Amino acid sequence: MHTSKSALLALAAGLGLAAPAQAASADSALGTWRTPSKNGTIEISRCGASICGRLVSSDNLKKNPDLRDVNNKDEAKRTRKLKGLQIIGGFEKDGDKWEKGSIYNPEDGGTYKATISLDGPNTLKLKGCIVWPLCKTQTWTRID
Repeated sequence: MHTSKSALLALAAGLGLAAPAQAASADSALGTWRTPSKNGTIEISRCGASICGRLVSSDNLKKNPDLRDVNNKDEAKRTRKLKGLQIIGGFEKDGDKWEKGSIYNPEDGGTYKATISLDGPNTLKLKGCIVWPLCKTQTWTRID
């Protein structure tokens, strides 16, 4: 009886340790991610209490690393380089996700309200909205 009680306690302790590891923390969003559009590569890092994401690469940047932000609605920003451009930011941590941030889309020059949540250790869901309910969710995949 003592052995089975010890085994049960060990199992319960093990399950208690395993449960938090399965839940993705908001910090799990940090890293390098592949977007489904044009093989975009985004690097997400800390920006103070928030997170930021910079455009590292894409099919178009591989063809022309000097691409500029020509579609920006602000004419003064149209000469800035796309490579290294911060495209996500302004997020607030809310439990296991990031909310109230924005994503900039260099393809149309628009900035959209966004939410980031993890769907497992290697999958990120980014939801961007023009206005609610006009939203689109993309699935990004972690790159090692």
